[in-house]
Amino acid sequence: MSHDDQDKDKETPNPFEEMQKQLQEMLRQGGGAGFNPFMGAQSSGSPPPENPKTPETSKKSQEILDKIRTFQLKPKEIKDYLDRFVIRQNEAKKVLSVAICDHYNHVRECLRDPSLREKDYAKQNIILLGPTGVGKTYLMRCIARLIGVPFVKADATKFSETGYVGHDVEDLVRDLVKNADGDVDLAEYGIIYIDEIDKIAGQGGRDGGGRDVSGRGVQVNLLKLMEESEVNLHSQTDILGQMQAMMSMQKGGKPGRQTINTRHILFIVSGAFDQLAEQVKKRVSQSSIGFSAPSGDAADNPSRYLSQVATTDFIKYGFEPEFVGRLPIRVTCSPLDKIDLEEILLSSEGSILSQYLRDFKGYDIDCEVEPEAIGAIAEQAAKENTGARGLMTVLERMFRNFKYELPSSGIRKFTIDAETASHPADKLQELLENNRDGETQIRREEVEKYASRFHEEHGLSLVFTDEAITALVEESHRKDITIRALCEKKFRDFHHGLLLISRNTGEQSFTIDQTSVNDPDGSLSKRIVASYRKEE
Repeated sequence: MSHDDQDKDKETPNPFEEMQKQLQEMLRQGGGAGFNPFMGAQSSGSPPPENPKTPETSKKSQEILDKIRTFQLKPKEIKDYLDRFVIRQNEAKKVLSVAICDHYNHVRECLRDPSLREKDYAKQNIILLGPTGVGKTYLMRCIARLIGVPFVKADATKFSETGYVGHDVEDLVRDLVKNADGDVDLAEYGIIYIDEIDKIAGQGGRDGGGRDVSGRGVQVNLLKLMEESEVNLHSQTDILGQMQAMMSMQKGGKPGRQTINTRHILFIVSGAFDQLAEQVKKRVSQSSIGFSAPSGDAADNPSRYLSQVATTDFIKYGFEPEFVGRLPIRVTCSPLDKIDLEEILLSSEGSILSQYLRDFKGYDIDCEVEPEAIGAIAEQAAKENTGARGLMTVLERMFRNFKYELPSSGIRKFTIDAETASHPADKLQELLENNRDGETQIRREEVEKYASRFHEEHGLSLVFTDEAITALVEESHRKDITIRALCEKKFRDFHHGLLLISRNTGEQSFTIDQTSVNDPDGSLSKRIVASYRKEE
């Protein structure tokens, strides 16, 4: 740090220290030990504890720190783990695995020998490029889960230059502390993942206009974090947090850490970089020597050119040279085609199809998916052009009415074939028609259940005739409403009237016929009138 920078730091007041002085003065003037700014002048209670740790969270944090201290994973082991969840992206997995191992091997050595912290080290911050839905975020989540370190994911678009319009980039580091259950030591070895980083590139680099000052400011602020900086655990706008910390000090306790160092926090940024792909494609196409243009379907998918991106491309796109320089590891994820999407459905441990099958299993319904259906689903998803996210779009569209209708139908098993994937509504209608008798029986049983609940609540028995049950079942079909809801609506006032009749006549059991179903209020009124006549 230069002398000018040191002088500047001395001149700039520390907001935390200023607030602490003001609070001390307030304590002297406002009631001494009985004064509590959280409860008012008459309170004698203590302020809420700051970042309380339970024995369980402390034990968990210590286990993770021990895991980092003994980090022994090899790049191939990390790739093997990623292969279980993410299909394809082999080159990206290799690059990420090596970068992660290099980073945490260095962290391990620094924990063993603290003097190494002071030596220069080029941190393995990573930039991930590739179209949406190819697994960029999923890769990083899996890596963080494997290592066990705290993980924070955010979108770059929510940040502003100052933090007052949007969010402060330093909030990312504070969120990391929260995800570490307040353990600052553990948070210092976490991973921060920032998506949509391409959205904060200067506009001038893309459309010839003026520089995007806000985007440049966010880049500069992120640059400080990615290199090394001390971040206050409480932002300037977090008055409550700062007051809690100061009150804790006022009680005579040892002041806890107020800052976190970002030296060993790994930063990964990512984006689709659609326009950058077009820019690289144009450069490569115009070049007579050097890189050769991708073959095959690259012409239809410019994102394949991202593997040939150069530093100058990033700068031309609108990124600050210093910002690009702090992201030395560049990983390109390739687009997914129909075959890849089929593989995701069949092989990935995190397959969205498995999630839907578990959803049906929650209703005791077994769903089988034929191989031809897998191909049809993958083909539809490929047309969505959103990578693996297209699978959820297609599956949701296909299954949504099945998930609505089948749990109440009595159907306990069904099969998804290619025809179902193409025409789900027709298949569902056929399934329900074939099960009409079974569904009717379930609805008849629901009438009996309603009668049982009525007896438990009011001590009166309802005896439904076959004609009444049939009428209720048909109406519930027609109105697409459950028997329970239909009965509760039709007979909502019956207990008042029947209790009155019971007092007049001593009856405890009442027959519900088709007339009572068609005109419940009218039939109840006639019964009440008749009960008074009997009483007379």
